[in-house]
Formats: sequence, C-alpha cells, structure tokens
Amino acid sequence: MPSTVIRSVAYRPDARELDVVFTTGRRYLFHDVPPEAAEAFRTARIKGRHFNARIRGRYAFKTLSEA
Repeated sequence: MPSTVIRSVAYRPDARELDVVFTTGRRYLFHDVPPEAAEAFRTARIKGRHFNARIRGRYAFKTLSEA
C-alpha cells in the first residue's frame, strides 16, 4: 500500500544506512539501522506509523538535501 507521507525508502546493508524520502521532499539518512529494522519498515502496512514508532528517535540521522 502506498504511503501518504513516505515517498521512498532505500537501505544499504553494507553501511547499515536507511535513506528515507518524505512526500514533502525532505530526505533523511539514518545510521546504524539493523537489517531487521529496515526490512520491517519496508514491509510495514502503514509506513508513517511504523516510522514514528520504530525509527524516529531511535537512530542517529542527518538531513540530506531535499530530493
């Protein structure tokens, strides 16, 4: 099911980085994200809710330029 707030999600397992782009164009790179957490996010039925409950506030991140 498409998300109304998340445009795209990409995960780089070698670097354990989760790249999240929101529909607003804001883009964040989360660090040291375990593969299981990235897969759970990718397969979550409601991505915005999953992001708020399981990603936001749990992993260090940096803001990237808007996509």
